[in-house]
Amino acid sequence: MAKPKNKQKAGDNGRLIADNRKARYNYEFVETFEAGIQLTGTEVKSLRNGKANIAESYATEEKGEIWLINSHIPEYLQANRFNHNPRRRRKLLLHKREVNKLIGAIQREGMSIVPNRLYFNDRGKAKLQIALAKGRKSHDKREVAKKRDWQIEKARLMREKG
Repeated sequence: MAKPKNKQKAGDNGRLIADNRKARYNYEFVETFEAGIQLTGTEVKSLRNGKANIAESYATEEKGEIWLINSHIPEYLQANRFNHNPRRRRKLLLHKREVNKLIGAIQREGMSIVPNRLYFNDRGKAKLQIALAKGRKSHDKREVAKKRDWQIEKARLMREKG
């Protein structure tokens, strides 16, 4: 069976749907988790079309559960009246131990839960990679940009010399 053409790989064999590149710039990731998402049928069909946006979304804790807020999964056009709300709140499916760890870090250390990638895993399930993150200050962002630019420049120089 032929595999579908992928824009980019996510994890081992998954197909990337959405990537939050802005989060890597604004936050320093301490630890990452893979979470399932509670979706309706039309949301899954829309994701299979490869359309979603998690750039302005975030995760929060309510009543011992983790919820994804402000993510945009567009309506599935063929669904008619059975469609979903594109910006609805979606429950993240995590183990209880992981939920407790995230809640503790938010309350005690003032960290944030940031969605990083939305993808289909090798079994075809929609997964969201979330990260426990600390916000970066503006001078930290400049330092990270300098390091990245130097790595690119160093690689270019090595290619030219070698």
